[in-house]
Amino acid sequence: MKRQLRQLTLGITGTFLLLGLIACQSTSPTKKTKVRAAHSNWTEEHFQTAIVNIGLEKLGYEIAEPQEIDYPAIYVSVANGDLDYSTINGERAHQEFFANAGGQTKLKQVGVLTAPLVQGYQIDKKTADQYQITNLGQLKDPKIAQLFDSDGNGKANLVGCNPGWFCEVIIDHHLKAYGLEDTVEHNRGQYITLLADVITRQQQGKSVLYYAFNPHWISTVLKPEQDVIWLEVPFTSLPESQKKLTEQDTSLAGKNIGFGIDRQRIFANKEFLAANPVAKRWFELVEISPEDVNTESLYIKEGESTPEDIRRHAQEWVANHQELFDSWVEEARKE
Repeated sequence: MKRQLRQLTLGITGTFLLLGLIACQSTSPTKKTKVRAAHSNWTEEHFQTAIVNIGLEKLGYEIAEPQEIDYPAIYVSVANGDLDYSTINGERAHQEFFANAGGQTKLKQVGVLTAPLVQGYQIDKKTADQYQITNLGQLKDPKIAQLFDSDGNGKANLVGCNPGWFCEVIIDHHLKAYGLEDTVEHNRGQYITLLADVITRQQQGKSVLYYAFNPHWISTVLKPEQDVIWLEVPFTSLPESQKKLTEQDTSLAGKNIGFGIDRQRIFANKEFLAANPVAKRWFELVEISPEDVNTESLYIKEGESTPEDIRRHAQEWVANHQELFDSWVEEARKE
């Protein structure tokens, strides 16, 4: 009888230990959790996402292959729980995308991944100096606008960005707000392809007018104040979602360049963050400087743009920042 009682006691104890082990495994914040992310076709975002994912891997997460989709769809997918996070949040530039996908009810911005982000209009310095052009509003003069006419229709060709990106919305808003719709046309398309034409024209000594974003390799090829200049705008005017921004918010080194100086942040599904405090803390800690993004951008321009290249670059970045990276990982593990 004693032997049977002892076996029963051991059996019950073993059962509780097993249940306890299962419970610990199921509540572990990183155990077998697969993290799903997405970025746009902007290759620099692949690099940033790869660095963030390397950290998540170190913290024990499984990583699904990141998807490549357009910005509005990324926000909606994260809000709906089809994705967990993305690195692509322009804090000011993407306010409308963020709000339209459900805003703070479904999403949360976490940390500051890269800052500052600068965008605006640039023209070649040769034309700027020759015709004393410093302000986008001067293109209201047809004679000035025609200097930048690349297709022969008498209007300036302003090289813009990808359809669907919020910079497209802002450029269209500016042309209307500054009374430039009769003298300037907005050329949309794949930004990288459009920039290749800008570089060719500038190298041929022709006038160029284009939307510029930094960090990006364009600033290493057409250097501000050496090859090109930033244009000021007549006054600060932005779409409804950014109407509260002031001249102070859109100024760089004393010039009002018309776009809000921005920060790139990670944003994530709120339920995912609540269930994964370790990942949340990691998102809060990781930072990649604009200079490092510019370096990566130049590698991409020079042809190192395959997924294998991007992964290698991300691993090299981690190795070059190993002590800092490891401190972020250890801090996140404390959650």
